Amino acid sequence: MLSHGQISLLFQFSFDWNDGLFDVTWSENNEHVLITSSGDGSLQIWDIAKTKGPLQVYKEHTQEAYSVDWSQTRGEQLVVSGSWDQTAKLWDPAVGKSLRTFKGHEGVIYSTIWSPHIPGCFASASGDQTLRVWDVKAPGVKLVIPAHQAEILSCDWCKYDENLLVTGAVDCSLKGWDLRNIRQPVFILLGHTYAIRRVKFSPFHATLLASCSYDFTVRFWDFSKPNPLLETVEHHTEFTCGLDLSLHNRGQV
Repeated sequence: MLSHGQISLLFQFSFDWNDGLFDVTWSENNEHVLITSSGDGSLQIWDIAKTKGPLQVYKEHTQEAYSVDWSQTRGEQLVVSGSWDQTAKLWDPAVGKSLRTFKGHEGVIYSTIWSPHIPGCFASASGDQTLRVWDVKAPGVKLVIPAHQAEILSCDWCKYDENLLVTGAVDCSLKGWDLRNIRQPVFILLGHTYAIRRVKFSPFHATLLASCSYDFTVRFWDFSKPNPLLETVEHHTEFTCGLDLSLHNRGQV
């Protein structure tokens, strides 16, 4: 096992940290700034124009900080992190400590992601088998969805529908959820043979999404079609743990 984490940016810069790095998110208002989350529970702010170390380190989580996301709504600059300590934390990068801690999950948090539509709203996915929706201005959790009968490793918001989210879990399934009616999923996608590690909606197509799994594959889906599995890519020879879809090139992943 590696003793430290490393992130490389287009092979131009390399930043080292003394523990594993689990997630990374870019600033929405500064193209040079990014935040990483690490196995020691800390978040690190980096500026690629200043390569001598992190600008700031936030150390509040008591276990691995497994996910981090920067808000996509331009009216605010907020970061949310999720940890194996079962909490999510809200941050303003201009402030030296967290603004709020969100408690309620009964298992490790694997994924935290902001709504691209609703300011101050984010979702979290956990080992407690639930998907939860939070409002940073409201006390407690806004919505609890018992989405799978297995650990949920990933979730994402649809870019075209503020009420639609997708979850990916250890049970090898992807499920779509309409926040207006959570009694049953609006779609279930089956095909992966091991746990689904990451799922992302397309930024260009309302019903298109991509997933990757411990079965070494990346799969593309259109949940509006009778046969939703569009393509299975088997180029990897080990676990596929992450993926994202380009905001600029429709065909690039």
